[in-house]
Amino acid sequence: MRLATVQYQGQRRTGRMTTGAGAAAPEIELFDASSHTSSERGLLPLVEAAMAGAPWPAASTRVPLSAVKLLAPIPVPRRNLFCVGRNYHAHAQELQASVFKDNTAAVDSWPIVFSKVPETVVGPGDAVRFMRSISQQVDYEAELTIVIGKGGRNISRAQALDHVFGYTIINDVTARDVQMRHAQWHLGKSFDTFCPMGPWLVTADELDGSNTRVRCWVNGDLRQDARTTDLIFDIPALIETCSRGITLHPGDLIATGTAAGVGMGMKPPQWLKHGDVVRIAIDGLGELENHFVQEDL
Repeated sequence: MRLATVQYQGQRRTGRMTTGAGAAAPEIELFDASSHTSSERGLLPLVEAAMAGAPWPAASTRVPLSAVKLLAPIPVPRRNLFCVGRNYHAHAQELQASVFKDNTAAVDSWPIVFSKVPETVVGPGDAVRFMRSISQQVDYEAELTIVIGKGGRNISRAQALDHVFGYTIINDVTARDVQMRHAQWHLGKSFDTFCPMGPWLVTADELDGSNTRVRCWVNGDLRQDARTTDLIFDIPALIETCSRGITLHPGDLIATGTAAGVGMGMKPPQWLKHGDVVRIAIDGLGELENHFVQEDL
């Protein structure tokens, strides 16, 4: 099932995607606006309700997808997103002289986990805004992202996939100069608008996150192309790691890391600039496209 958060007739609504019987274009069934699913948090209350055993809300109306504006599936996460760094071997190698220079020997030991604040999240088609007076090295990172369903703490690898509600796409936009400047990565990852998310959430029964293709284009130029079979730490390992001593809740988000081909790894590095368009496609999930706007031109 593909679940979406949208703007429709001035209201934030949620619904499920459908092509409809004989429909020439994609449609969306909007859930009853009087239910909890009209929350400012988008699909988060629905995930929580589903995990508590509640039935799916009734669909009140069906409209063409073109009649709505897609928003981030969870526009306001409950808390910071969990994010994983250096999780494809080729990506670790391309950056081994930069952010990973002090820990390349431990590449297979433990995942690097950092976070992005909720205010980073924007939706499909939204602008990613940056200021060159703060960062001159803005980069892209295409990532498959886990949406936790069943919460828990100290989740075992064997049980980890039982805790996955579904998946979405994020672009883990990064200010590389700020990331390199500080001993931790949080500041360089957490600028407002630095986490485009979408276009929707696909439930785990319809997508095998362990074996799907992740691609990223900048202005139509293919930069990243990998499969999640190439992850150093797979999805069960990431859930096990993030839940060690930490309770995960329904709707929590775990970004699984990016592949080789980021701007920092190019020779010379290719930083994003005003007017650039970044498009990410993950097989079975869809496409997420955003444009970049420099605010201090």
